Amino acid sequence: MRTQVCIIGGGPSGLLLGQLCHQAGIDAIVLERRTKDHVLSRIRAGVLEQGLINLLEEARVPTRMGTEGYPHDGTVISFEDMEVRIDFTKHTGTAVMVYGQTEVTRDLYAAREQTGGTTLFEVDEVEIHNAALEGDEGASVTFMHQGTRKTIECDYIAGCDGFHGPSRQAIPADKRKEFERVYPFGWLGVLSETKPAHHELIYANSERGFALSSMRNENLSRYYIQAPLTDKVADWSDDAFWEEFKRRIPRRVAEQMETGPTIEKSIAPLRGFVCEPMQYGRLFLAGDAAHIVPPTGAKGLNTAASDVHYLFRALQACYLDKDPKALGGYSEKALARVWKTQRFSWWMTKTLHRFPDTDPYELHIQRAEIEHLASTESMQKTMAINYVGLPY
Repeated sequence: MRTQVCIIGGGPSGLLLGQLCHQAGIDAIVLERRTKDHVLSRIRAGVLEQGLINLLEEARVPTRMGTEGYPHDGTVISFEDMEVRIDFTKHTGTAVMVYGQTEVTRDLYAAREQTGGTTLFEVDEVEIHNAALEGDEGASVTFMHQGTRKTIECDYIAGCDGFHGPSRQAIPADKRKEFERVYPFGWLGVLSETKPAHHELIYANSERGFALSSMRNENLSRYYIQAPLTDKVADWSDDAFWEEFKRRIPRRVAEQMETGPTIEKSIAPLRGFVCEPMQYGRLFLAGDAAHIVPPTGAKGLNTAASDVHYLFRALQACYLDKDPKALGGYSEKALARVWKTQRFSWWMTKTLHRFPDTDPYELHIQRAEIEHLASTESMQKTMAINYVGLPY
């Protein structure tokens, strides 16, 4: 097989890049290790920045945001008995959209199928060859598919295959640097067919730890609490979760919220991770293959989308403007924004969580930080700008 761009990874970033390439007349094949049903079964975040929404529109992906999405003009930050509302539209003129990542992926698959783009599922033993070569000679990707070893010859490779995929490992160890911050707790998350506790997201710092009140739609809620890494899902009954969650969010919300059986429950560790550079010859990393942020601040999918933006613009310049040198600036541009989103997620995480070594001094600093946020318009604006999404 032959294509211009081989995209490894059939999640939202790989699919979005594929659709943008299609609209520009750039041929791309997408490889996915799992089945389509498996990809669509993943429960992920659902707060979308305007930049991602604009990219979906540019890629001509029909979405159901108009009927199933929920624009949010602000969010609530609480510290025990204190609440601060951050007004996004007041400070930035922009809202965010609550629309599940699973639904974004579903929309992207539907668009790809409609355009007839090639997507190969259940590929295994993926290997990248000749990525470092310059000049006219291209790269290739080999893999097992339906019991046969296959090869795709290509000009460029986009590694959108996540943290555990082969793309980042294809960059020689002496050519990359990896930076990591592992947090000493995780998030226990549940999905329940109940009305959201509040019409906006609530990020809560309580004496018992962090909690997040979120939603998918008017009858589907998503809630999280900070939990020790040693905890198991089996340790938490529904009743135990609801009791603990209510003790962490503002009392006025807890007293009127609806609870019920959970339909999904999981524990996710928190980490920050960045790989530099995000390119090696003809190989380009995007999304979780290159960086991970803690979910505090909802930057994971949105930062992957900004990678796709920079990579697609470089591919456009290469193929349509006959400027292959444009690809050389991808990593620098992407990383400049990546580190800013890392900083914001780090700030949100350290401000809102109780760490094992948190002492009375640190608690007073956290409270002072929230009080400063409550009383300072410029700080509210800074948070709003970062939350709704930095410009590309």
